[in-house]
Order: sequence, then structure tokens, then C-alpha cells
Amino acid sequence: MAVHSEAPIVVGVDGSPTSLDAVRWAARRAALHRCPLRLVHAIGAPVTFGPEISVVGLDNQALRADGEALLTSAAETARETAGELAIETTVADLGATTVLIDLSPDARMIVVGTRGLGTLGRLLLGSVSTSLARHARCPVAVIPDAEEPVRDLSQRPVVVGVDGSPRSQEAVDIAFEEAARGSVGLIAVTTWSEFFRYTSREEMQEQARAMQAESLAGRSERYPDVPVTHIVAEDRPARRLLAESENAQLMVVGSHGRGGFAGMTLGSVGQAVLHSTRIPLVLARSRD
Repeated sequence: MAVHSEAPIVVGVDGSPTSLDAVRWAARRAALHRCPLRLVHAIGAPVTFGPEISVVGLDNQALRADGEALLTSAAETARETAGELAIETTVADLGATTVLIDLSPDARMIVVGTRGLGTLGRLLLGSVSTSLARHARCPVAVIPDAEEPVRDLSQRPVVVGVDGSPRSQEAVDIAFEEAARGSVGLIAVTTWSEFFRYTSREEMQEQARAMQAESLAGRSERYPDVPVTHIVAEDRPARRLLAESENAQLMVVGSHGRGGFAGMTLGSVGQAVLHSTRIPLVLARSRD
């Protein structure tokens, strides 16, 4: 395939229903962003401790052939979902975590399912998604299991967690762009807690409101067609984000947050929503 100048959206593929949902979601995003799609199948043995290993000593040729067939089918699924796309496929000898993290600096986004087949030569996406959330050098999208028939969420808003931290600012940028690309609204969520604070609830509410306004400053001018709903409330951040996501198409949070502002610690929040979300989740990750 010809080299494409745009950074691709990279998808981990193992043939499981969840990874195919990830392919469909990523294909729609690639079409919206007008960027290429790179489908990756890892045949290395995924492990949860120590270094990942290659399968060169096993029947590598057969595993590679199976992987190429799987990616050909996944590419067809992507085109059926989003029309003609620039698609590149890669079968990698190492394990999924190593391969996807290595690809992340040059990717627009890494997309995986919450969990996959979990056998030799397949992506163990439960551990992979968690590792990417901690170590990838680009945004990471995690697509949850579909527990019910797939619904059309395309007209629903994007939810973003706002706590004023650098990762939260990156999450805000991602959320506004995704909302603008999809011609939908944005729900900005900031929560606060009275624990270990010595100011009144009224003052804390006002501080949180001011912080959110500062965090969103300039985006409305940049994205004038994106209507914003402001949620500032005393609540646990993960609980409120998950509640707002019930009527949303996408949730975006920082990989870790300020760790002190009124309880909006997006590191723990990111982990909480990663394991509980019922809609796609994007974790903002720095390229540094």
C-alpha cells in the first residue's frame, strides 16, 4: 500500500466480536478524520508478567497466514462500515502490548476492545487495554463489549471529564474535535468533594465552575457549532461521568489528573470508567 502522510488510527485485531467492534468504530473515525486505518494482528504470546515473547520458534508461518487472513476480513468489515478507506495491515511477531505501544508515537489514536480471545497468537485485550492506558504515547480508545444489540449512537453528545490538569486539557481538545467532526454536542463534567477542604460548599462550587470555564476557554470560538452543556457538581467523578455517559456516544478523560482538585483525580477515574463504561472511552495520553 502507498505510504499516507496522515497519522493513522491503529486498531488491535484478534477476530473476537469486541475487536471487530473496535474495527467498525475506528473505521467510522478514520472516515470522519479523513485519515488512514492501520489494522494490526500480533502473533506473539501475550503475558501478564515479564517481557512478551515472540513465536518465531513455533509454527510462525501458519500463525502469520492465519493473521493475514484475519486482517483481510477485518479490512472488509472496515470498508463495509465506512466506505473506501486507506487501509494498511500488519502481522507482528511480538505480543500485542509491545507492538501497539511501539506504534503509538506515530499514531493518531490506538483502538482496542476491552478484551479479546486471550489465547496464543491472539490479543489479550483486557490486559492490553490496561497497559496502553498507562504507557501509550497517543490517545487510546477502548471499545466495550456490546451487551445488547448495537445502537446508533452517532447523534448523541460527547462527554468529557474536566479537572484543569494538563491531561484533562488534552481530553478537552479531543472531545471538542470529536464532537465537531460528528456534528454533536459536548457535555463537560467537573465534580468536587468537601473531604479535606476547609471552604464552604458554595465557594467550592464556584471554584470548580471557574476552573471549568478556564479549562474550556477558547474552544467555543474554535468550535462555534458545538453546543456545550456544563455539569459542575458535588459528586464522585467516575459515578457522574458514567451517569452522563448513559445518553452519550463517547466519553473522554485524561489518563491521570491533578490528583487533588476537589476529588477529580482522573488517574483513578480513568481506571474506574475503563472497567465500567458501556460506550467507547478515549483516554488522553501525552506523546512526551
